[in-house]
Amino acid sequence: MADNNEIKVKSLQKAMEILNYFTEKQVLGVTEISEHFDICKSTVHNVLSTLKAMEFLEQDDDTGKYRLGIQIFNLSKALGDTYSITKIAMPYMQEIANQTGESVYLAVPYRYEVLYLEAMYPADSVELMRSILGERAQMFCTGLGKAMLSNMGDQAVRDYLSRKELQAFTENSITDKEELCRELERTKQRGYAIDDMEHEFGIKCIAMPIFDRSKKVYAAISVSGLATHFTKENISEWAILLKKYVSKIESRL
Repeated sequence: MADNNEIKVKSLQKAMEILNYFTEKQVLGVTEISEHFDICKSTVHNVLSTLKAMEFLEQDDDTGKYRLGIQIFNLSKALGDTYSITKIAMPYMQEIANQTGESVYLAVPYRYEVLYLEAMYPADSVELMRSILGERAQMFCTGLGKAMLSNMGDQAVRDYLSRKELQAFTENSITDKEELCRELERTKQRGYAIDDMEHEFGIKCIAMPIFDRSKKVYAAISVSGLATHFTKENISEWAILLKKYVSKIESRL
């Protein structure tokens, strides 16, 4: 969320808000954007034309509507390259995915949210493989988020709880702040987090924090899949497997 006190160029803010609107709808026209932001069509047209000229947007010749352009992909790639952990972790993530038969995710903490960097899938998976780079999720209801937050210190937890409303995603979501604190403590003691269908019904995951050389939380890695696959035996085995590969990743940071 932008800090309005730090925004100095209002016209740039509006252009970025329009660009961000494409994360909600993939294809947009001048009229739709004008009505959504309550600004005149000529202003919208000028913003879109500028973004198109800079290749942040592309325009359909037939409909005249706009969609995200190649420059967005270039920025996303640059973001991924910024985090050296991605290149370090990817081979290990693939090994974990192959051994567990489940999806494996890598994320870092970003402004008290989970910022996804990479996803790997089993080699024989028929699941649609898509880029997850840049997607965000809440900490309190995801395994990755709880794995990181539980190891960020008491003050970080207090700050998080003072800023966030714990709104339920499923009936399993923890919305009571005292209960979340107890869950974070259990997570820290156990060494890994469990998302028990708290973010998406039917999906469970087990996640483990990754520490940098100064022993601060740097990232987290998770195994995620259908809830029926997460038996007590599998969770125990996958926790050992994650620990093995987390140690490999940490040794290279």
